[in-house]
Amino acid sequence: MFSSLDDADVEALLASTTRARAARGEELFREGEPGDRLFVITDGKIKLGRTSSDGRESLLAILGPGEMFGELSLFDPGARTATATAVADSELVGLGHDDLTAFLKQRPEVAVTMLSALARRLRRTNEALGDLIFTDVPGRVAKALLDLAARFGRQSDEGVLVAHDLTQEELAQLVGASRETVNKALADFAGRGWLKLEARAVLLLDVDRLQRRAR
Repeated sequence: MFSSLDDADVEALLASTTRARAARGEELFREGEPGDRLFVITDGKIKLGRTSSDGRESLLAILGPGEMFGELSLFDPGARTATATAVADSELVGLGHDDLTAFLKQRPEVAVTMLSALARRLRRTNEALGDLIFTDVPGRVAKALLDLAARFGRQSDEGVLVAHDLTQEELAQLVGASRETVNKALADFAGRGWLKLEARAVLLLDVDRLQRRAR
């Protein structure tokens, strides 16, 4: 986000930031609360979710180091549109609306970078909406695993290990399906030898097959 800044600008911006830690399961803010602060993740993972009027939950995104959230409050101060919760022990940097707005007026290239990040988030949201309409649950599960692998996976001797830190219920919420249906899809993939399930992680053994299933 701040890759275009020189060392002096970085030091000036850091002087106006606040640092925070969040343990797994801890909420940073809730949907509907007033917000005036952007957060950048330096370590860990944060989930953004919404709750319907009847109590059902859905996940909008899983974010990791280098990614930001809460940025809408900078461009349009108001109520938070989602609840942010740590899914792993996390460290963050917070930037207030007034401090960052003044900084962006002096360094508009940073605003362009932020808009690019917003565009990527919007593109992922649009793809997810399309998948809910046109793609079956196993296809959505495969696509979600590949997206998590691209962002959090690391190569091992057997395949790509993805430590997503999500419970089965959270993974189902991310896909937009019931836990039972998602578990059935995962069991089918495992039975075909495409992946191996582990605690809060998955080992992808056949990425090519998963890519074909995700189409």
